[in-house]
Amino acid sequence: MSSPAPIRIALAQINATVGAMSANADRIVARIDEARRAGAHLVAFPELAVCGYPPEDLLFHPRFVDENRAALDRIAAACDGIHAVVGFVDRAANHLYNAAAVLGGGRVAHVYHKAHLPNYGVFDEQRYFTPGGEAPVFRLGQALFGINVCEDIWIADGPARAQGRAGARLILNINASPYHAGRREEREQMLRERAGECGATICYTNLVGGQDELVFDGQSLVVTPDGTVLAHGPAFEEALLLIDLPASGGESAPADAVVLSDSPLPTSKTPVQTAHDAPLSRLEEIRRALLLGIRDYFAKNGFEKALIGLSGGVDSALVAVLAAEALGAENVTCVFMPSRYSADESRTDAMQLARNLGVTCHEIGIEGLFSAYLDTLSPLFGDRPPNEAEENLQARVRGNLLMGLSNKFGWLVLTTGNKSEMAVGYATLYGDMAGGFAVIKDLPKVLVYDLSRHINQTADRPVIPQNILTREPSAELRADQKDSDSLPPYEVLDPILEAYVEKNRPVDEIAALGFDATTVRRVIGLVDRAEYKRRQAPPGIRITPRAFGRDRRMPITNRFRE
Repeated sequence: MSSPAPIRIALAQINATVGAMSANADRIVARIDEARRAGAHLVAFPELAVCGYPPEDLLFHPRFVDENRAALDRIAAACDGIHAVVGFVDRAANHLYNAAAVLGGGRVAHVYHKAHLPNYGVFDEQRYFTPGGEAPVFRLGQALFGINVCEDIWIADGPARAQGRAGARLILNINASPYHAGRREEREQMLRERAGECGATICYTNLVGGQDELVFDGQSLVVTPDGTVLAHGPAFEEALLLIDLPASGGESAPADAVVLSDSPLPTSKTPVQTAHDAPLSRLEEIRRALLLGIRDYFAKNGFEKALIGLSGGVDSALVAVLAAEALGAENVTCVFMPSRYSADESRTDAMQLARNLGVTCHEIGIEGLFSAYLDTLSPLFGDRPPNEAEENLQARVRGNLLMGLSNKFGWLVLTTGNKSEMAVGYATLYGDMAGGFAVIKDLPKVLVYDLSRHINQTADRPVIPQNILTREPSAELRADQKDSDSLPPYEVLDPILEAYVEKNRPVDEIAALGFDATTVRRVIGLVDRAEYKRRQAPPGIRITPRAFGRDRRMPITNRFRE
């Protein structure tokens, strides 16, 4: 007897927008048509692809759920001659479920409810959803396969193992898995383990796109039980990943299998070309994540042009480079705002950067405004010696100017603070923290330098002037100021912050890594006291495993100390 025709599976990593049900449905239907033309028997879309992920408290609006269901029915009507697995929100008996609909023959043939609801890090799914309790297998011709959703595959004894025990030789896992550096390796290792445990090939499809602080990277995978990666989708872009896999298991399907079709799978006359995109380097992956985060934040929120305050330092330089690439140089305006403490080389470097990028850069001196503030406040300041008050006035003058330009021209201000500064409060409320989007707020300072050098190395010329990368960092808010006057060297500060902020390590464990205990206590104290500032910071792109905001939620009023 001849072997059954292979099953051709399409993994559609699409860029969905939260709440844009009609547009998302159009995107899904277009990919269904493309998959059908390519001879696919089954196409899988990401988790909650119909409504976008994460929908958060929009789920409390009944109309939101209704529109998502209506969009699903429209998608189902387009499933003729092909089956599809599509993520959506299901409502049953007054409960909401994170669900995967199996579509075919112009209808919703079955609905799977996500069993394991993550409630850690950026996830709040137990706030909204009820867990499912079934692990069905499906038969399509001679192919027996399982379907589950995102977190379900991370659980060792979860639905995937039950589906494998029931005879499924393929498992489709649909995802909205947010990016952070190192996440690709974590996923791949987990999928190798799970595929081996289940004895099934896992087809993992993931969402693409920016959603507020989150970026979804795609990088869909097909992994066999022996750990071989058969297919790897591209990073940070939409794609339809096609693959032919053996259709088996149907001849011994359990009695309760969901039969989608008894007919043998039609054989495609055209062989499929399976994509196997090479993984990106860590720095290139981070660069692409930031570019997509910027691009989608602007496009999905109706902004077109960005405004950046250039200081002549590395942080604002990196933000300007990323913005110009993401949005186009014609959509980026920079402003250099010198004070009495600004070095001549800061002006030279800022203007050279602007010329390198082809962006418009205006110079607006703040000395007159700063002097007017000092004169106005002098009766109250009296003869008290200068301190942070005078320094922060300069930052706030600059913030006011940027916001004035933003209001007048509709430009979105991109702030330039990095994670190291945000962690220890080395930033000014209503000054350099004033703006609409914080591009590098989750990049530690050392990583800012590494990424800047990477950009220069991969370009055909040094985009960021070399002097910016070699000068000692300074806020230039007082004479001869250096960051090292107030903070440990960033090569010391950043590892301490990683251990405390991202790994919750106590003082003694951090000191045991080779750091001075007094320095560790001082840094932790700065982090704890700056929570009120971070709570007022604009959203920014998540890059590390634990970012400030959704990942790390600390009370402002708090007397606990490490």
